[in-house]
This record gives sequence, structure tokens and C-alpha cells, in this order.
Amino acid sequence: MLNINEIKTGKNIALNGEPCAVIFCEHSKMGRAGAVLRARIKNLITGAVLEKTFQGADKIDEAEIEKSKAQYLYKENESYVFMDNENYDQFFLSREVLGNSAKYLIEGTEVIILNFNNNYINIELPIKMKFKVVEAPPGIKGDTASGGNKVVKLETGLEITVPLFIKEGDEVIVNTEKGEYVSRG
Repeated sequence: MLNINEIKTGKNIALNGEPCAVIFCEHSKMGRAGAVLRARIKNLITGAVLEKTFQGADKIDEAEIEKSKAQYLYKENESYVFMDNENYDQFFLSREVLGNSAKYLIEGTEVIILNFNNNYINIELPIKMKFKVVEAPPGIKGDTASGGNKVVKLETGLEITVPLFIKEGDEVIVNTEKGEYVSRG
């Protein structure tokens, strides 16, 4: 059991028996009133994000989440198939559970799998990943009034903003947390 002082951004807690990650938290204390913790919490099973306020005396369960390595194999209908690298079990995760992570999956990608009560619940992507540019409009010489950026399409169908010098066929490194261009691959 955790008190509100032990809850920080990135901590995994259990709410109503389901694992949740604390995305943002803010402690506050006003005058004689007790301490309060306002938190934004993401349910790791459903992907739902909710706002929650904890009072000073509240006790919160910590979620026991195990992490292991897995490999993305292929997409089947609206589900994504992964293989656990330790025991070679294959399992499905739906697009709703994966959320934005699905946009970064290429066959063979190694991910971290989150396991709660012997159930695979979600994945963590590497922070930086390399992708091939499949569609890129030509950069217009001298066009730097707009900051020198253009939108390109990657091999997964994801569209990101990159500098003008990136062309079709180039490899780029993308920050998967922010969905932003980092550098040329």
C-alpha cells in the first residue's frame, strides 16, 4: 500500500483491481486542509485516461507489473501478434489496447511486454526507432519561410514532420514517445 506522498509520475498503481500508470501528478496543500494529490492515470488494459483526486489519508495499491522482451510478428485483422522471447508464447493485443503504439510496429520489432497477473496487457516501444520514408514531397529550393519542414509518410503509414532535405527512400529516426523526427538514420 502506498500513501499519496509515494505516488510519482511513472509509478504503476492498481485501481479497482486494474493496473494503471500515473502519467501526471501534482501534490497540493492549502492552509489547514489536508494534502491532496491530483493525478492523470492511464489504465494499462483499456488505455483509458482519467483524472483522479486522492485525499491525504488514502492508501493506494501498487500494481505488480512484470516486464519481459517480446517480438512483434504480424497483424491479423485488428489484432497484433507478438511472441514472448523467454517462453516463445504467442499472444494477441488489440489495436484499442495498443493505441498509438500500433503506428510504430514493423515486423521483427523488439518491444517490452507488460505482464499483470500472468496476462499480457500492453507493450513499451523503444524510445527511438528507425523507419524508411516511402512518400516525400520534393523540397522547394529557398522555401525556408515555413521553418524548412515538410510532412512525409513512413513505411508504417505514420506521417511526421521532417526537414526539407529528407527525401523518399531515406531512413529517419523517430522519437516514439513524442512522435517527432530526431535525425537521419
